[in-house]
Amino acid sequence: MSGYEVELARARRDIGALEVMIGRNERALELRVRLAYRQFHLASLTEDEVEFERLGKLITTLIDDFGPLEDVCLLKANVDARFHRLDEARQDLSMCPPLVQRRAGRAILAEVDFQQGRYAEARHAFAMLAEQERTWDVLARLAHWESKLGDPDEADRLYEEAEDQLTAKEMRSFAWVELQRGDLALARGRFTNAQAHYQRAAAAFPGHWLTDQRDAALRIAEGKAHIAEALLRSVIPRCPKPELKQALGELLTSLGKTEEARGWLEKAAAAFLQSVQEGGVHYYHHLAELYADGLGQPAEAVRWARKDIAQRSNFSTQSMLAWTLLKNGEIAEGLRWIRVALASGVRDAGVFATAAALCRASGDAANGEQYDRAAVAINPTRQHVHIH
Repeated sequence: MSGYEVELARARRDIGALEVMIGRNERALELRVRLAYRQFHLASLTEDEVEFERLGKLITTLIDDFGPLEDVCLLKANVDARFHRLDEARQDLSMCPPLVQRRAGRAILAEVDFQQGRYAEARHAFAMLAEQERTWDVLARLAHWESKLGDPDEADRLYEEAEDQLTAKEMRSFAWVELQRGDLALARGRFTNAQAHYQRAAAAFPGHWLTDQRDAALRIAEGKAHIAEALLRSVIPRCPKPELKQALGELLTSLGKTEEARGWLEKAAAAFLQSVQEGGVHYYHHLAELYADGLGQPAEAVRWARKDIAQRSNFSTQSMLAWTLLKNGEIAEGLRWIRVALASGVRDAGVFATAAALCRASGDAANGEQYDRAAVAINPTRQHVHIH
């Protein structure tokens, strides 16, 4: 079995054993907390929403039975932040006040600040955490900030330093950092570097569908669409994430396979909408993108982009709203939102390309050319592959 399959099997085995022991003593607090964390590990490996729903129920019953325990509130905050329930993540930490001072709690709060557009506060918090102790996860968070709003070369250096903090037993984490370095290289049009990082990730943690997904994104950028198609078709049966169906549908559209593409895009939309109906908010961004580009319903795209920006207004959501407004013919408002995104100081080829398109649509050819040059300066290939 591959490294991914071994870890997956171990997580399921551990969960099964813990469930048996808890069945003998439902008040066994330590076992139940351990079960919740193992369930989180399994859900993170698969990124299956069903597994995260099980985790949510475990957390709820733990809090109901034992109150707001520190480790449980921290886990809940981590999950809520992951699914863009940002205000809830803050509330989770406030249920147990000491968490706000713990490194893990401070890191989550900084992530929430970043997602809600408080960039300076997030940068300061990450830097303070790194100054106190240069752990791999804090270095990676700081690197992500630098990759978007600072110096991408510094971001890569920080990712490399993060790798140096990892032991031989932490190959999954090493692979994850390598994927981030690959994404950084891909965003700058450095395909050879990106491939090297993705290959190192595959060697460190073989069999993980996430590495194949990234490889597919690289192949799309390289113009090797048929290789990307084969990769995505191999990943979809191994991972239930509807984003993969969206990616395949968009790729098939580019290959002229419009009828099959429509089927995949509609499957993705149905899954996104089901999640929303069940109270989820993390697919607003995907729905905006899907309706703007894949399904050609720009008014609907604007509706979802507005929902997204209402909960987390940052350069990414602002740029997406600007793009959907452009697609819907609302140029003036689109220009206002892209200016807000640009004011963040973000250095992203996709954001600059959106700015260029809006300027040209408004008749401002000079600024359109300026933003085109800015996009090409970051990524000379002009291939802007958005990785979710």
